[in-house]
Amino acid sequence: MKHISILVPEGQNNLSSIVGAYKILKRANSYWLEHSKKTAYQIELIGLSDKVDFHDGLFSVHPHKHLSAIAHTDLIIIPSLNHNYNEAIQNNKPMIEWIEKQYKQGAAVASICTGAFLLAAAGLLNGRVCSTHWAFADKFRNMFPEIKLQPDRLITDENGIYTNGGAYSFLNLVLYLVEKYFDRTTAIFCSKVFQIEIDRQSQSPFIIFSGQKQHGDEIIRQAQTYIEDSLHEKISMEDLSAKFAIGRRNFDRRFLKATGNTPLEYAQRVKIEAAKKALETSRKTINEIMYDVGYADVKAFRDVFRKITGMSPLSYRSKFNPYS
Repeated sequence: MKHISILVPEGQNNLSSIVGAYKILKRANSYWLEHSKKTAYQIELIGLSDKVDFHDGLFSVHPHKHLSAIAHTDLIIIPSLNHNYNEAIQNNKPMIEWIEKQYKQGAAVASICTGAFLLAAAGLLNGRVCSTHWAFADKFRNMFPEIKLQPDRLITDENGIYTNGGAYSFLNLVLYLVEKYFDRTTAIFCSKVFQIEIDRQSQSPFIIFSGQKQHGDEIIRQAQTYIEDSLHEKISMEDLSAKFAIGRRNFDRRFLKATGNTPLEYAQRVKIEAAKKALETSRKTINEIMYDVGYADVKAFRDVFRKITGMSPLSYRSKFNPYS
């Protein structure tokens, strides 16, 4: 019988991704067994202690087995963590070593939301693409600069390693895994039973762009502020670099290193974030909003908006402001 391990890390306060993954996979297992007559999976919670408390002891989880009792597993699911990632890594070193060992023995590994921090600590993401919650992307980049973080992606799938975006988007990852490890029919069944939208690929519409400012380059921080304060203007990147007396190529390089975006990308994201807020809260027309954020060409505005959010401005308004 194949085995799925849902980990219960020490010192965490995030329970939903453990319970949600367990419930959906158990339901998939029973459906699979009933309709395919094939061997089902053994699905177990695995931890380092007999009990892990959540939310100041309001809830607790009792793992089925200790980590040391699992010599082989086929799929490991790392749940979302709380926000003290250095402490989480320190408290779960045996689990991190076990994850690395199991992967080298052929197990696949899936991280949910900020569980990517634990997966990254195992060294399995170096040089690879991954996602995590957009709100903690800057923290992740600072801790693991060698990893190709793509927070726009809802799910990544590379060489037996799966990662996903933030919060309850883990439900989409679990459906993805159900299709991978069971079949499409079982995934559709679980989608209907748990009422989860199937085949969702992006968390872009949910990202709130605030800019990466946790860096030590004061000139670039001033340039970021200038871009943010010049929302209504069309900014020339040549003029911007000249304003700070830096050559264009060097300016682009420093800006990208500090923020994760080129100056042009940063300006686009700042403008589109303002447009998103207007679409969510105002009754202005799309053309009015476009002019407010410094665009004069409708096609250019729509193309950039779709590139960043994965949706057209009209679709975004319909999704987040149906009463406009």
